[in-house]
Amino acid sequence: MSIPEITQKLLAAKQNKGLSFADLEKILGRDEVWIAALFYRQASASEEEAKLLVEALGLDASYIQELIEYPVKGLGPIVPTDPLIYRFYEIIQVYGLPIKAVIHEKFGDGIMSAIDFTLDVEKEEYPKGDRVKIIMSGKFLSYKKW
Repeated sequence: MSIPEITQKLLAAKQNKGLSFADLEKILGRDEVWIAALFYRQASASEEEAKLLVEALGLDASYIQELIEYPVKGLGPIVPTDPLIYRFYEIIQVYGLPIKAVIHEKFGDGIMSAIDFTLDVEKEEYPKGDRVKIIMSGKFLSYKKW
């Protein structure tokens, strides 16, 4: 997977400043996952958000314009090879149809929005090894009849 040059520069600046995405959440007033999506160019910032981020990272103002541009989203047409990202792909391969069936049973024929959507990552301490808790919440959108 190719990482955009701006992503590499943002991540390097974040590391040089000793900041986490959670630290940036406090500065920008946006969720840490959304901020990470902005870094990886899967989201676009308002001008104010871009200015705050660039200032927090100590970067040149020339980055602002690129951060407010609308990105091309997605990983591309290939199966992801990064082990962590691949596990999400694997989860959908195995549980995608069961999840779809349960959603349809509870809500009817439709989809979960990825636009009106939030995602949180939490750490759960567990005696046999810490667990990753992913919470996705998307608006249900019924298919329209016409």
